[in-house]
Amino acid sequence: MEKGKIFDIQRYSTHDGPGIRTVVFLKGCPLRCAWCSNPESQKPGMTIMFQPSRCIGCKKCEQACPNGIKLGEQGVAEGCTLCGDCARACPSGALEIKGEEKTIAEIMDEVDRDASFYNSSGGGVTISGGEPLMQADFAVALADEVKRSGYHLAIETTGFAPWENARQVFEKIDLILYDVKHMDDAMHKEYTGVSNSLILENLEKAAKEGFHIIVRVPLIKGFNATDENMGALADKMKELGLREIDLLPYHTFGESKYKQMRREYTFKGEKPPQEDLDRFVAMFKEKGITASIGG
Repeated sequence: MEKGKIFDIQRYSTHDGPGIRTVVFLKGCPLRCAWCSNPESQKPGMTIMFQPSRCIGCKKCEQACPNGIKLGEQGVAEGCTLCGDCARACPSGALEIKGEEKTIAEIMDEVDRDASFYNSSGGGVTISGGEPLMQADFAVALADEVKRSGYHLAIETTGFAPWENARQVFEKIDLILYDVKHMDDAMHKEYTGVSNSLILENLEKAAKEGFHIIVRVPLIKGFNATDENMGALADKMKELGLREIDLLPYHTFGESKYKQMRREYTFKGEKPPQEDLDRFVAMFKEKGITASIGG
């Protein structure tokens, strides 16, 4: 039975599509956004998180480590092979594995628990990541099962994948939440590690196919929250016939995760002021585009 790599299944979500939703987070992402709120999603394999506040000092993690790593307060150390023995031995949950293989049936067992909420709220299931298009075949198989169950299905994606991979997934989806970080290629590459050319090309192809798309932008002062960038995006959306955008003000919800992974959160972003948000909403409205703040 086909298995996919996931790092979380989040129930009762209200920010990842309409209504109350269950979000299935797939592992792996080709982008390295400086502000990434899910850094544990980036590598396709296992990630081990360490929360010192939960540590009771029992040393069972060190006793279980086949490489004899002294974890201590620093958590996962250099030389770790990510076998996961330390986390499995931890009695307090200070060490936690992020990343596991699950079958479609195992995922659907969790999804089906909230069927009544989907029906009453107009919600459903959202496939997210990471970048779910990195596991396109598994995303298609999961989508088939979700639709067979009669649930509304959305996907959160950067669109950074070969078009054939993207297309085979998008054909199964009711709503595509499509991330556009920046319209300028050089800025996009500097802050995400990749060019935006494939992202914009696939956005255009998806629009021409007539898929239901809501563009999403993480608005960051000093990066993309400028009249020039928002104007360029509004022009592109009008050109493609896209009529919905979610403006998502910058937040630091993921900062604590970097500490748990022994990584430094170096990005110095800021949330745009309300007057900027209001101006951007008006800018899109002039182009016939409905803009929502916060999704």
